[in-house]
Amino acid sequence: MSHPNNYQNAEFLHSAPDLARCPAEGGAEVAFAGRSNAGKSSAINTLTANKKLARTSKTPGRTQLINYFKVDDQRSLVDLPGYGYAKVPMAVKKKWNKNLSTYLYERQSLKGLILLMDSRHPMQEFDTMMLNWAIERELPVHILLTKSDKLKKGPAKNTLLAVQKSLKEANITDLVTVQLFSSLKKEGVKELIRVLDDMLMVGIDALGPES
Repeated sequence: MSHPNNYQNAEFLHSAPDLARCPAEGGAEVAFAGRSNAGKSSAINTLTANKKLARTSKTPGRTQLINYFKVDDQRSLVDLPGYGYAKVPMAVKKKWNKNLSTYLYERQSLKGLILLMDSRHPMQEFDTMMLNWAIERELPVHILLTKSDKLKKGPAKNTLLAVQKSLKEANITDLVTVQLFSSLKKEGVKELIRVLDDMLMVGIDALGPES
């Protein structure tokens, strides 16, 4: 079944420095997380067909806010601060990590996580940390192996298979799925839309008819 891209209607809603200043709980949201150089903002912009929606920066680690984008009255996308960038001071890293873990554990409107990894360097330490946090909360995770255009088809496919194998060995394929993605070539967008629709509709359905 073809999934229309309702995410093209997304618009900026709110920026918050921490969980306490996020929008009030309600509706369903899916968060995008990843290392600062994983192409997170570019992926959001590609998904929404809006090059200016999420800020992209040549200086990884600049985005330190939790940014909300409204899809409709009940659904939102959330751009989490990039993590793990070497040039960011340790004190800032610790603050980001605390905010990220608090958000993942305590945000009840959060129905899924899109975890972005550079396809040339997947499953780094911080990626594993984010996966562990999400799995502890039993939160569905979809991994985007970004910048797949930087690899030839064979190596890209091998990377996908290797990550799938590691997920299977960890016995977490019931919660975690993975795909290749290229913002530059707009490859993998339809698959991402299907995953987001499933995550967000589960969240909406769970709210009940009175929401």
